[in-house]
Amino acid sequence: MGYHNRSELQDLGCSSQLLLQPLWDTLRTGEAFARSPFFPVIFSIITYVGFCLPFVVLDVLCPWVPMLRRYKIHPDFSPSAKQLLPCLGQTLYQHLVFVFPVTLLHWARSPALLPPEAPEFLQLLSHVLICLLLFDTEIFAWHLLHHKVPWLYRAFHKVHHQNASSFALATQYMSVWELLSLTFFDVLNVALLQCHPLTILTFHVVNIWLSVEDHSGYDFPWSTHRLVPFGWYGGVAHHDLHHSQFNCNFAPYFTHWDKMLGTLRSSGSPELCTLHLTQEKKQT
Repeated sequence: MGYHNRSELQDLGCSSQLLLQPLWDTLRTGEAFARSPFFPVIFSIITYVGFCLPFVVLDVLCPWVPMLRRYKIHPDFSPSAKQLLPCLGQTLYQHLVFVFPVTLLHWARSPALLPPEAPEFLQLLSHVLICLLLFDTEIFAWHLLHHKVPWLYRAFHKVHHQNASSFALATQYMSVWELLSLTFFDVLNVALLQCHPLTILTFHVVNIWLSVEDHSGYDFPWSTHRLVPFGWYGGVAHHDLHHSQFNCNFAPYFTHWDKMLGTLRSSGSPELCTLHLTQEKKQT
């Protein structure tokens, strides 16, 4: 490679890094808090609840706003306070009682050091995409295993399926084992790729948003699966079908693993999956 080519690549890398540097410098002004063991838990809860709240408001308005029901997968269903509050309470309880101690142990073992330089923009995007693909693969295998092994389903995964019609705050309504498992895969991938802290934050935000959207029960024209071409991304209707029909669509986001294993279904598919309640009765 010639001198001019190397120089151009270096300039491109510097420009890409400078694109994110002002944002990273702003975030680093709160470095003391960002390096504390409290930050991951508070960040996770605020991000999760913040993404859920708009859908909670839509669910409250839906019975009185006919236009909203056009975009609702189950137009006649709206979660009640008796469904919403336990979901929120369990999320807060599990993060404080289980996730925070694990975070504290990790922090005591290896306190985070924030680099002064921001990551390159293209590197951030590529790492986020790779983390999503890895997470999707891991959760597909984990999810399929917990549906195929009756004991695992009864002991750990059944909690998440108590709401056949999903809603945003039910996203993290799950057993402690399941929550810690998802957290483990989440942390493992960014560690394997040695992601920049800004990349890690971005991945967590994207991951939380996609999971909340998948459980929201609303299929809007701007929903993620409508923005990704060729049916590569399943989306809210894809995941809702898993909750209502139980033995299909095990991957959380993308569709390639379900396609390869023959477990992919769509709402218009002539081949129907076995109904959720029937399968659950067999497992119990």
